[in-house]
Amino acid sequence: MTDEVPRTIRAVSTEQLLLLEEEAAALGFSRRLSVGWVREHAAASATHYLLPLFAHDLRHRPEVSPQWRCYTLLTVVTGEEVRSLLDVRPDTFRALPESLTPADKTGIHRRMERARSQVGYDGAE
Repeated sequence: MTDEVPRTIRAVSTEQLLLLEEEAAALGFSRRLSVGWVREHAAASATHYLLPLFAHDLRHRPEVSPQWRCYTLLTVVTGEEVRSLLDVRPDTFRALPESLTPADKTGIHRRMERARSQVGYDGAE
């Protein structure tokens, strides 16, 4: 099984996103949002998106390497989309179902590029 980072986007529910954030926290990954922040701000019935950017290796922690650093596009309770980063294990990402068409992925990628960061969202509250 290869650890090559796929060029794809996966859609996840808020419940799935919370599980991914919980896993990242439990493994001590550096790029993640707090589970409390996601519970408070993510729209409960929204679909969110993950785009792997690159593999991140921790030589001092081989048991959790590699991780795939992902752009995450979250829909928050205001309806706005915000961008964040989330480190995900390759096997965890691969287990997410492929459900988007190429046209969907292109549109989502454009929205990711335009979305403000989660830090910018927090600063505007």
